[in-house]
Amino acid sequence: MSYFCSRIIFQRFQIKQIKKFNFSNVSGGPNKHVEFPKRNKPIFGKDGPITWKTVGITGVLGAGMVTYLLYLKEEQEEKQRRERKRQLGKAQIGGPFELLDGSNNIVKSEQFLGKWMLIYFGFSHCPDICPDELEKMALVVDNLEKEDMNTGIQGIFITVDPDRDTPKIVDKYIKEFSSKFIGLSGTSDQIQQVCKRYRVYYSPGKKDVDNDYIVDHTIIMYLVNPEGEFIDYFGQNKTADEIVEHILLHMFKFKQEKGSLLSNTLEKINSLSGKKIVTS
Repeated sequence: MSYFCSRIIFQRFQIKQIKKFNFSNVSGGPNKHVEFPKRNKPIFGKDGPITWKTVGITGVLGAGMVTYLLYLKEEQEEKQRRERKRQLGKAQIGGPFELLDGSNNIVKSEQFLGKWMLIYFGFSHCPDICPDELEKMALVVDNLEKEDMNTGIQGIFITVDPDRDTPKIVDKYIKEFSSKFIGLSGTSDQIQQVCKRYRVYYSPGKKDVDNDYIVDHTIIMYLVNPEGEFIDYFGQNKTADEIVEHILLHMFKFKQEKGSLLSNTLEKINSLSGKKIVTS
């Protein structure tokens, strides 16, 4: 019992001593005021080592570099996504070609990069199907030009009868349907190569007494996007209005996919900087 009483008295004594102790004066003598050294010049500002102009320039350069690097990363990822999509079963249709126009100038497919292409394969001696399809293609291009969503399209006619369809003959023939169209011809090997790449079947028939013949061939219009990639095809059963609707849809999707690269980059920048960047 005496042990517990002694312990309680000792604890009360400790509490009284602690209350008497002045924590505010642990650094030295009574009421001693401690002062820290002051900087004579500010860090920021005209007289400081770092000016606001320097901070602004550094910020702009840093933001620009981040934007560029993020855009490159996003663009590379988009290319990889397209490549994976292509490898997963997309039809291997289309590709580069090199043919001749009406002035015997070499025309390469690379020259049309940045434009949509609507390509039709046929021959100038075709009695009815080719004229009907080319008139339809001319109507499609004319109607597309009236649409706001249209980003420009080039109509192209490629002959499947190089023995008779010289570059001049093809040029004269296609201009009867539209002055905006480009007619292309070439050697037998060149025509065979481009037809193979677009999966176009063609076969000259037997010659009659006048050495005239019909070429049996695929009746399809091919749509190629501004990056030179085959996107869609339209058979003889499609009307001009239906083709226009399909092409406008593809143009819209293409524009959205391209715009997503920039928007995704800006979203990443916004999340890093905390500031909202808006593009028109």
